[in-house]
Amino acid sequence: MQLPQLPPGQQLVADGKWPTVGETRPREDDSPWRVTIGGEVHQELSLSLDDLRNLPQRDQAIDLHCVTRWSKLGVHFSGVPLLTLLDGAGPTSTAKFVSFVARSPRNHSTSLPIDVALELQTIVALAVDGKPLSELHGGPVRVVVPGRYFYKSLKWLERIELLSDDHLGFWEATAGYHNAADPWQQQRYLASEISKATAKQIVARGDISGQDLRSLSAQDRDLRGLRAVAARLRNADFRNACLQGACFDDANLTNAHMQGADLRNASFRNADLEGANLSGADLRGACLLGARLLATSFFESESPRGDAMSTMFDRDTQIDRSELDDLMPTQRAFVDNALDQASG
Repeated sequence: MQLPQLPPGQQLVADGKWPTVGETRPREDDSPWRVTIGGEVHQELSLSLDDLRNLPQRDQAIDLHCVTRWSKLGVHFSGVPLLTLLDGAGPTSTAKFVSFVARSPRNHSTSLPIDVALELQTIVALAVDGKPLSELHGGPVRVVVPGRYFYKSLKWLERIELLSDDHLGFWEATAGYHNAADPWQQQRYLASEISKATAKQIVARGDISGQDLRSLSAQDRDLRGLRAVAARLRNADFRNACLQGACFDDANLTNAHMQGADLRNASFRNADLEGANLSGADLRGACLLGARLLATSFFESESPRGDAMSTMFDRDTQIDRSELDDLMPTQRAFVDNALDQASG
């Protein structure tokens, strides 16, 4: 049976659009750009950009699937197959994992088992759609790993290191992103280390400001007035919760589940709602000024209940229409129409 084009939970970006996520520029460094291949190898390599361009190139059409639920299909990359670079360095018998390290302010990295990286036909890309990669999208050289969430496709590649033992990358270690990252399996996050009982006690205090509660389970709870200023709530589950008057200002709610939640008069000023699902939520009187809305969902045509779930707005809902530019096209059309109706 042929798989659908989109993995579960993903939405297509508008034609010609490629959202920018994570860091937007490499580390400031005046030295000439080189990519080194080292670690568990017989011969360490150090290649300039010209060296990479002079190696045999491969063109690949690759589907991009971001962990925050946007997808861009059939992007044409060209560059050097990872296999070519590893053959040149000669992995030792103890090499089991490949770590990609970026020239970035945070020393961003990510890793994969070598056999997985090669099976997926990983490419060290220098160009996209026939043009050199822009700095914003990882140029002059980046990794592209087909078939994995896009955080495995590291921007600004500076070093490839072969390891005998795995080393968690930046997002995997700091944000709990799943190390396997298979979008067809929805491997977005590892399970939270906080037990449900402990999370329930913390939330019952009514103030979780500044706390890191990834994958918090709080569905169906009465949490009206909750203070969650600058809380880190990636992948939190607030489905059908009562959150009237809650304050999520400056909070990170990436991929949060808020379907059917009562969010009347809640505040999301400058919150990160990237990939969050607010389908069927009540946002009457809510404030979303300055909120990041990349791939946020306000409408779900096929809910688990078999009906349509649409977010409610009113004339008191505060939202900057310019922020809607980051929504997927169908979501943008729905929100524009709903806001027009509410203000009319």
